[in-house]
Amino acid sequence: MTRITIDPITRIEGHLRIDVDVNNGKVSKAWSSGQMWRGVELILLGRDPRDAWAITQRICGVCTTVHAICSVRAVENALQLEVPVNAQYIRNMIVLAHSIHDFIVHFYHLSALDWVDVTSALKADPDKAASLGESLSSWSMNSKHEMRKTHQRLKNFVNGGQLGIFTNGYWGHPAMKLSPEVNLMAVAHYLQALEVQRHANKIVAILGSKSPHIQNVAVGGVSNPLATDSQAVLTVERLMAVKEHIDALNDFIKNVYMVDVGAVGAFYAEWTKYGEGVTNYLSVPDIPLDGKGTQFAFPGGYIANKDLKSYKPITKFGDEYLVKGVEEAVKHSWYSYNKSGALHPYSGETTPKYTDFQDGGKYSWLKSPTFYGKPAQVGPLARVLTNLAAGHEATTKYATGTLDLVSKLAGAKVGLDAMHSTIGRHAARMITCCVNVDLLGQQWDLLLANMAKGDLKTFNKPTFPKGEQMGVGFHEAPRGALSHWVVIDNGKIKNYQCVVPSTWNACPRNENDEPGPYEASLMNNPIADPEKPLEVLRTVHSFDPCIACAIHLVDKENDTTISVKAS
Repeated sequence: MTRITIDPITRIEGHLRIDVDVNNGKVSKAWSSGQMWRGVELILLGRDPRDAWAITQRICGVCTTVHAICSVRAVENALQLEVPVNAQYIRNMIVLAHSIHDFIVHFYHLSALDWVDVTSALKADPDKAASLGESLSSWSMNSKHEMRKTHQRLKNFVNGGQLGIFTNGYWGHPAMKLSPEVNLMAVAHYLQALEVQRHANKIVAILGSKSPHIQNVAVGGVSNPLATDSQAVLTVERLMAVKEHIDALNDFIKNVYMVDVGAVGAFYAEWTKYGEGVTNYLSVPDIPLDGKGTQFAFPGGYIANKDLKSYKPITKFGDEYLVKGVEEAVKHSWYSYNKSGALHPYSGETTPKYTDFQDGGKYSWLKSPTFYGKPAQVGPLARVLTNLAAGHEATTKYATGTLDLVSKLAGAKVGLDAMHSTIGRHAARMITCCVNVDLLGQQWDLLLANMAKGDLKTFNKPTFPKGEQMGVGFHEAPRGALSHWVVIDNGKIKNYQCVVPSTWNACPRNENDEPGPYEASLMNNPIADPEKPLEVLRTVHSFDPCIACAIHLVDKENDTTISVKAS
């Protein structure tokens, strides 16, 4: 048996350690460990609930917007406060643009290099790569000129003595199998995506006043005044600029991102057999279309044991089915509770108790969430599967198109079962991105139409009654179901807990010693070279880990260097 420790996992947000035992070339056991503590829940105690959104979005430098939105929704739910529909449309456009930015960056800049061999692209014929790209889509930058330019750029990196932004990678690894031309096309799209992702960030900045860390949300709505003529507020002219960015994103997503994911899925079809893990799926509805949060552009719910017929919907903000189902345990986490067993977030505690890494004991700063006592996978795959179970039209259209494309490129039928895998999570993220860019355009239309009716309201002032109120805010963030749980007492925060997507997915074993989704998904993954555990990275990266959000310390004494250790 060989023990492999990757600490930290790179090309993610935060500090994640993965340990795996390898027997006969396959993973036989895994541990997922969050290696830092956030403590934001403690910072919030005693504060004004209206300030929580500005603090919680500092949990992470990537997942900023999602925490701001979730936080104001939690307080609004506690107060039963209705939000003007214009505020919903503006918030919706911000979170949709944020998610699109996240998806593009994740696939191209954080995980593509797990599948793309950059050095192989040096052997490619640029004209053949262009012909391949042009045969797959109408993307204007698949031309011979662009492929030749990318090929020359790579040559210049090598002639300069290093690969520039592509310096670190497992190039030549036996698990890499794309042709040189496909690799060159992927490298070209990697570089192009650096420019395209800016369109999404500009939308967030225009509507949110800043990116990252938006400045416009408030308990009760948004601070954006609307007008049709004033240049000092959010005008039709500025909204027309937003529409231009939406159109640019739509072109890239439908003609590049969709095709590239299909190609990776077809060339690495064997990876539909790896990475399944936990098949209880949880998502929440989002993109609210009314002020009360009872109508949504896409649904949410729960699927047990990958059986779509078991689907149970979550239908509104504060849904009782969701509220009663969530608990967090700390049996294998570096925390202590005042009583044994798991706790509901309203009663949640954040008391650190560090013990060092213990294989059979405590080994992570992440808690272990469960839904009605069982681990659950959240994220794009959960979102797509629950939407398919609910009959969501747009999800069905893009999921069908994706599976048809992969089947065509692979030369063999690829069905829905293939989605329960490492590759399936990438496909699900792309399907969601297609849905979200369409929704982004629709929310823009709804806002303009409502303004044309003369409705320019964006804020309802909150009032805080005496006594205790409890509320939960949820959001289907890029990495999955995010929820903030607040207890307010006489206008001040009495308790606050964040149960985030990477807590669900990257958690250690729970109270019943059941592995979390990362740990379960790594079981039986092949390992060709223990010194270069690329396959571990492939599966872990498919979840898009964000450990800064998930952990609840910074070691001032030890400055640990990046290491991959096989023993």
